[in-house]
Amino acid sequence: MQVSRRKFLIANGAAMALPMLPSLAKDSGGEATAPSKKLILMYLPNGVVRRCFFPGEEEKKLPGFIGDFNAEKIKHKRDKTTPGSYPLKLTETMRPLAKHASDISMITGLDRSYKTGTPVHAQAASCYLSSVSPQQAEERGLKYPQGKSLDHVIGEAVGHTSAFNTLEISCNGFRTGKESIHWDNISWYDAEKLAPSIRDPRKLYNRLFASDRYRQHVNDVTDLVLADANTLRKKLGREDRRTLDGFMETVRGIEVRIDKLQKKVQAANIKQPTSAILPRGEYIRLQADLMLVGLQTGITNVCTFMIGPERWNAPMLYEGVFEKPVQHHAMSHNQKGDGYKKLQKIDSFHTEQFSYILSAMKTIQESDGSSMLDNSVVTYGAGLGDGATHQFFNLPMIVAGRAQGAIKQGRHIQCKNGTYNSNLWLSIAQHMGVKIDKFSDSSGGIPELAV
Repeated sequence: MQVSRRKFLIANGAAMALPMLPSLAKDSGGEATAPSKKLILMYLPNGVVRRCFFPGEEEKKLPGFIGDFNAEKIKHKRDKTTPGSYPLKLTETMRPLAKHASDISMITGLDRSYKTGTPVHAQAASCYLSSVSPQQAEERGLKYPQGKSLDHVIGEAVGHTSAFNTLEISCNGFRTGKESIHWDNISWYDAEKLAPSIRDPRKLYNRLFASDRYRQHVNDVTDLVLADANTLRKKLGREDRRTLDGFMETVRGIEVRIDKLQKKVQAANIKQPTSAILPRGEYIRLQADLMLVGLQTGITNVCTFMIGPERWNAPMLYEGVFEKPVQHHAMSHNQKGDGYKKLQKIDSFHTEQFSYILSAMKTIQESDGSSMLDNSVVTYGAGLGDGATHQFFNLPMIVAGRAQGAIKQGRHIQCKNGTYNSNLWLSIAQHMGVKIDKFSDSSGGIPELAV
């Protein structure tokens, strides 16, 4: 057995990173290092049902379809709440987050830059983390107001302490594209320079744990390292033994779940699209658990997590919500009457997956006894304020985690209407330790976030 400074289990050429184990540092005469700050940027496709998500909009008129960027004509109807900090109200869509109320804040009044003449949904996703101003886009000859996305700005500045500067994850299981890359990606090295996301759980597992040299020969890393893990366990203190046992149980559980999902795909009619077969909740939670293992082991500290692609009119199975696969985008354009009630069920379903991730982060103990969530920033938002109107203003946004005490939670922060979401990205970059005073088209940060 070899335990390197990076804390790996190694067996027959397969390497698996370990979570932080203070006992090993003590044995080597060192001190346990402080936890790293972590960032997760989650993305929701097709906007939200506003009357069920935003406080004060419960009785607002149901939206009809507005194509392209013509939502400008309803912009004057936006919320007129005075900017400031308010008590957090859990609306219907936010109810799955009730147990995390003291760990989250809703931020409202955020807009994003847009450029007419190009698809709305494509801009919603591809410019979400990178919006430059239309003027900057014109100067650079860009089709979209797009540049280097926030995750790479942060990863390049502070990611050198981990194996991967960033990790890009998608929960779009379709193997063939129904739209261009702009509808299906939020992470970019720069304009038109895609940072491809990993959507296959097995490939994500291999990305995290399997050595490139032995990937063809290693079918199950955990089988190779369990014996060494049992040997290592004898050297650890009680708390570290508990941590290692829980970690190995998590990894083994992930292996079983990957195999289960792959068997479902193999058993299905080959003509049926992959994502219509995969239960969305199982798939999203599996990808989320792989992401959290990557964060726990220090393989990366910066992740993007795309819950689904923009538009993409194809059926997906929301298990426990609808009996058959449904088309999320098509439903977002049919909110009149009781249509919004069906669509809101998808919003709540997504919020439940967000809640699952926060719960898991609370249970992961770091080297100083704090939880992973204590040391993290997690954002949960969309590039459209509403899917029917295609509005680029009043975007939904929830921020979780405390960034090691730098962020105050449990509030509703109303920004001045028209504040760009790049202002929020600037503040998050600063809380992650990046020394910048401007990001993209920002005009300043969101100082209300800070304690």
